[in-house]
Amino acid sequence: MTVNDVTAIAGDAIYTIIKCSAPMLLVSLIVGLIVSIFQTVTSIQEQTLTFVPKVLAIFIALMVMGHWIMNNMVEFMTGLWTDFNRYLR
Repeated sequence: MTVNDVTAIAGDAIYTIIKCSAPMLLVSLIVGLIVSIFQTVTSIQEQTLTFVPKVLAIFIALMVMGHWIMNNMVEFMTGLWTDFNRYLR
């Protein structure tokens, strides 16, 4: 196993992590922005108000996007394990 192989595996792993976590991060960002704008407009200064909508939105996004995320992770792991013989040299 060469340094290039390790670098390629690490790069693919990082890309898969970013690709799988991006939907949840975007949902959290959008919900946080909406709640923040709502707090600014209504002058509500409750710090814990952002947590419940974010948790609910991320839970719903996980339910919707979970199949896609799992397919991406399984595809990465299948590719990793099918090339296992190449890494043993």
